[in-house]
Amino acid sequence: MSDSHLAGAYWGCREESAEACASRAASFFQLLADCHPSYARWYEQARSPKQALQQRFEPTRDAFLRFFGQGKYQNDGDGFHFSAWTGHERQSGEGGVVMLHCGSTATGGPNSVRLSFPKDAPGVEPLLTAAVAERVLKALARAWEPEWALVTGDGLWEEFSRHDEADTFLGWMTYLPRLREGLPSLPEPVRIESVGDTGSLIVLAPERFTRNDSERVALGHQVQRLLEERGFLGKMTATDAGIA
Repeated sequence: MSDSHLAGAYWGCREESAEACASRAASFFQLLADCHPSYARWYEQARSPKQALQQRFEPTRDAFLRFFGQGKYQNDGDGFHFSAWTGHERQSGEGGVVMLHCGSTATGGPNSVRLSFPKDAPGVEPLLTAAVAERVLKALARAWEPEWALVTGDGLWEEFSRHDEADTFLGWMTYLPRLREGLPSLPEPVRIESVGDTGSLIVLAPERFTRNDSERVALGHQVQRLLEERGFLGKMTATDAGIA
């Protein structure tokens, strides 16, 4: 499997201070470090890899407070953004990039945190296993308390998206918050797992699959219909813009 995969968490209008966003970011990166050894060190994104490798930082609350105090990481007084890189070249099969937008009340786009996984590389054990995907999705849920989060790729975003830019949909793995408790029974081999007291994780398959896997794609559409009928998938709060 060589297509791009990502883990993303999304939520609508939620005003938060620099202090609150910094605390969430520090918590997320701390949890991320336990997901895979590649996530143990981070660099600020820059115009070139060479420049970025000179900007290593420790992802602490104080570091993020310093970043969010800089104009280049502020969204015109309405929230904050930041991008970080593990320092691995994309073709190495290791590492990844985190892009975050938080603290915004704008209806023109949701708050989000996205982790781009590396493509598989020949001779290198894939970073993105089911265990890593679950840990990353749980880290997103616990640190950011999103309205919706997922791990997806290999054409699955396009397959399950309903092309309404504010709607939520399934990925290989999908997180739904506790406010949507009472999930229906889902067909095997779909698995539902609690994420502490925050919500539920829905796993469509025990390993990655592609848009060309007709049996699992059909299962995904069946599960998505069940969740839509029960009101577990729908529009996010106060947002009317894209999430990709």
